[in-house]
Amino acid sequence: MDEAKFRMFRNRLMKVYRHLGRQANRLNVSCYRLYDHDLPEFPFCIDVYENNIHVSEYKRRHGMSDIEHDGWIQGCLLLLCEVLEIKAENIYLKLRRRKAGHRGQYQKFENRKSEFIVQENGLIFIVNLSDYLDTGLFFDHRITREMVRSESAGKKLLNLFAYTGSFSVYAAEGGALEVTTVDLSKTYLSWAEKNMRLNGFSDASKYKYVQADVIQVLKTTPDSGFDLIILDPPTFSNSKRMTDTLDVQRDHVQLIHACLRILKPGGVLYFSTNYQKFILEKEKIKCSSLQDITRQTTPFDFAGRLQRFCWRMEK
Repeated sequence: MDEAKFRMFRNRLMKVYRHLGRQANRLNVSCYRLYDHDLPEFPFCIDVYENNIHVSEYKRRHGMSDIEHDGWIQGCLLLLCEVLEIKAENIYLKLRRRKAGHRGQYQKFENRKSEFIVQENGLIFIVNLSDYLDTGLFFDHRITREMVRSESAGKKLLNLFAYTGSFSVYAAEGGALEVTTVDLSKTYLSWAEKNMRLNGFSDASKYKYVQADVIQVLKTTPDSGFDLIILDPPTFSNSKRMTDTLDVQRDHVQLIHACLRILKPGGVLYFSTNYQKFILEKEKIKCSSLQDITRQTTPFDFAGRLQRFCWRMEK
């Protein structure tokens, strides 16, 4: 990699860091997406977590030997340290592999347990920057979480494919009457409960955690039990603990109708997916209101590069 391209990368980093850093300070946001494959020669996803930086390198054919690639990586990290004025030990690097339904396929990287507590909109969350591809907090739903918090008071909320439970925390903070958090992973469900307790929500009679296949939960839940449902499924999942495979394009109408069935009249479903080729089959969905809120829920750090869709539906 020649010096001219490194200068180009440095200039790009400086530009986005100045621009997004100012917006983050103005909005009191301490965790945000800084860079996402902005330059083809530098295929990284770079996220700021307060005093730490998480760097994922997208896997591609770079034509370098292992030694050359290691040297190139070190050069990139030195630039990051210089531009962001951060120490090398505060940077966490991973090789990011493109695979279907990455939010449902949690790949273990290490067992360093580099866990930190970060804040978002007055709430606090545990993030792990070393051990998994995803760190515990998806920045792209920052505004969506605020919307859920604003309409949770006195409501019963069901959070499906809940991951580490950030929507559950927001709902509890918003005054939800009950919050049920469902995920197939014991690890992430435990993480969700820790996040809830960290924010002061420990009442077992109000806050429930269900380790189960979401499809089976939807089949066995009685009608009209919830006021709000969060449905953010992986693109594809075929976990050994599931009785069926899940394909969000093939199955989304069935999933949405299963959620609408267990909503109370007037209840709200938030449905999102990060499958880029996704097409919502609107004509098949039987609801009283269907609103595309993708643009409305796009945070400043994802403007022009958001890779997910989001809808709000009313029963």
